[in-house]
Amino acid sequence: MADRNPDEFHAIAETESPLAGAARKAKRRKLFAALAAGIALSGGGYKAYDALVASKHAATDNAYVGADVAQVTSQLSASVADVLVEDTAQVRKGDVLVRLDDTDAKIALANAEANLASAVRKVEGLHATDSGLGAQIAARGADEARAAAQVSAAQSEFDKAKIDLQRRQSLAQSGAVSQDELTSVRTAYHNAAAAVRAAQAARAQAAAARGAAVGERNANLALIANASIDNNPEVLAARAALEQARVNLARTVIRAPIDGVVSRRQVQVGQRVQPGAMLMTVVPVQAAYVDANFKEVELAKVKPGQTVTMTSDLYGSKVVFHGRVAGFSGGTGAAFALVPAQNATGNWIKVVQRLPTRIALDPKELTAHPLRVGLSMNVDVDVSK
Repeated sequence: MADRNPDEFHAIAETESPLAGAARKAKRRKLFAALAAGIALSGGGYKAYDALVASKHAATDNAYVGADVAQVTSQLSASVADVLVEDTAQVRKGDVLVRLDDTDAKIALANAEANLASAVRKVEGLHATDSGLGAQIAARGADEARAAAQVSAAQSEFDKAKIDLQRRQSLAQSGAVSQDELTSVRTAYHNAAAAVRAAQAARAQAAAARGAAVGERNANLALIANASIDNNPEVLAARAALEQARVNLARTVIRAPIDGVVSRRQVQVGQRVQPGAMLMTVVPVQAAYVDANFKEVELAKVKPGQTVTMTSDLYGSKVVFHGRVAGFSGGTGAAFALVPAQNATGNWIKVVQRLPTRIALDPKELTAHPLRVGLSMNVDVDVSK
């Protein structure tokens, strides 16, 4: 074959070319058929997966752990005497977190106690005064009666002196009575008239004194009427001030409002805090939940009460959390943004919105595998039920 010339090889190639072409076409047809079968199989498999699996689940990885964080604030203006916790500390409800300087609060409490004692004594004095004023009214009444009797006596003396004077004047015309006697009788008459006026004035004075005593008692009664010492308004006000002072003293000890983990501690010893200033936060990790931000097109079948499985990037896929759909937010994230989208403008592009969906977690699983606020979660909602 080494002696063959090129023309012979060309002739052989021309005789083999039709066979090779047919083989290649047959092979190509087989490949296209296999590809078509593969595409059909894939499409059928996808439809089967969508019908049997995907349509029964709503999943997203746009989900994060949340909790109703409690802010710890001061209700008084005072200096910090002691801070008993650090960030990451686990606390129980009622544990002491911060102690404030209680010097001013103790002084205010002592002052309130003294004011209450003073108010009680004052009201007791008012009740005692009422009895004294009653006796004083009775005495003034007796004085008024005595003055009235004196007026009657003086009036009798005056009437007698008047009759004597009239008689003497009749007899004086005939000379039977001397001028000296007439003068004495006239003087007695004037003295009796003056005595009547004096008695009447004394009676008026006694009546005025009795009226003044009645007025004083009425004024005193207005302060104690329909009230005992315990429920007198002044005593109640003093007792309320005392309770407020006790509350303020108790507020110098700041306690944990809930069970949780201390975070964002911002208070230091010696710092003067103001009412409402945040000192730290307590995160209730045992009451954590998950907010899953599903696309609006994924929520058609999601309903409250449906079961949810979740995994966290913190623990990986081996630890599965279980929960239930608790509800949906009242609006999308864009609706509550600081700068909401102005969809009414002319240059508008539709963007698929996400609606936060609250998922309640199993407390026992949280105890076994604690989560922290802000951690990412992978959420899968079973929408088949």
